[in-house]
Amino acid sequence: MSYSAKVISMIEMGKFDDVETEFEKALQNDNADLVYSLAEELYSMGFSELAQKAYQFLLDEYPEEDQLRTALADIAISEGNNDEALDYLAAVKPTSGAYLNSLLVAADLYQTQGLFEVSEQKLLSALAIAPEEPILIFALAEFYFDIKKYHHALPLYLKLIKSGHTELSQVNLTQRLGFSYAVIGKFEQALGYLDQVHEDDIDFDTRFQLAFTELQLKQYDEAIKNFTKLKKSSTDYTTVYPYLAEAYEQQGLLQKALEVLQEGLRVDQYNIKLYQLASSVALKLQQPKLAEKHLRSALALEPDNMTVVIQLSNLLVELKKYHENIELLTDYLQKDETDPQLYWNLGKSYAEIEDDKHALENYQVAARAFDNQPDFLREASFFYRKVGRLEDAKKFIGEYLELVPEDLEMLDLQDELQDL
Repeated sequence: MSYSAKVISMIEMGKFDDVETEFEKALQNDNADLVYSLAEELYSMGFSELAQKAYQFLLDEYPEEDQLRTALADIAISEGNNDEALDYLAAVKPTSGAYLNSLLVAADLYQTQGLFEVSEQKLLSALAIAPEEPILIFALAEFYFDIKKYHHALPLYLKLIKSGHTELSQVNLTQRLGFSYAVIGKFEQALGYLDQVHEDDIDFDTRFQLAFTELQLKQYDEAIKNFTKLKKSSTDYTTVYPYLAEAYEQQGLLQKALEVLQEGLRVDQYNIKLYQLASSVALKLQQPKLAEKHLRSALALEPDNMTVVIQLSNLLVELKKYHENIELLTDYLQKDETDPQLYWNLGKSYAEIEDDKHALENYQVAARAFDNQPDFLREASFFYRKVGRLEDAKKFIGEYLELVPEDLEMLDLQDELQDL
């Protein structure tokens, strides 16, 4: 047995005490091919420090072998030694047989640094030299996939598949293609590829995209099946709950939708979106108390979330809890929040409790933002008539009828006020 083989055997058996000694013997006694294989094996096993020593030993002996430089650069990148990696790569000339590989390693380095344009140029340069090389096409496709430029990745994956490659570097290309189509909204094409992926090869993200695609194509039974599988296999994949609930809701199964959302909240009690959706479904199930409870829970987590504030305010108005709504919104106005919906809801609430002074103040502010909103204009028209602001009432009625000219009640109201 060679010293190199002995090093690997000792590591596999967990006998680490004498590994360093045998490793040094391998460097001094084994031939270059054995030491190179040892370096590769050590790196694949996670012993990058020993692998680096072996590659460097060989480079000192054979300085013309540039593949050793690219290997050392790769290790340096994994260790976060980017300057060292660049030094190795800079020494590889365009005439070298390792130049293409050095471009790939450099692209990886620049991508880890967030220098995506430079990384892309390295890959394009490599592809210009060998345009039909599958590994280079795949590397560029993966680069675009990683930075979410799916439109750019798609033709590259298609080219590989059409040339007979369905897997490279343990990456399922059919899966990648289906995922990419799904993300850009081409759901029919996505489903055609995702359905080809073997059940055992579907990871969590791909199953989510498969289920999401089925949901978009209104294949609700299949979507529910795949979302449920994902939920059972990974309870922490909280993205699944809103969409599974949506699939049930689309089938009219509101109670099932609510149960899914509440299950999601037990898994992730800080998920604001789940509280909002649970509130919406509870309201559809005519459970207003539960709807309010979920929104108040969300607001307790994010007191400055104005979307939730407005949703809760709208609900309080719908439930005729005008005093509670005034109390809620007054706090936010004191914080200088200026969302016009707050003023509309306050105007309505004050009007309903017959505090016309405060109602008028808030309607006047809201009117600046909702002068083309039929619901507001209609509501404001009746309020201004009620408080005797007839000219304002006429103005709002006229603006409303420009938007909804067939409203007979408002036409009658306009006639009623015409001569006043």
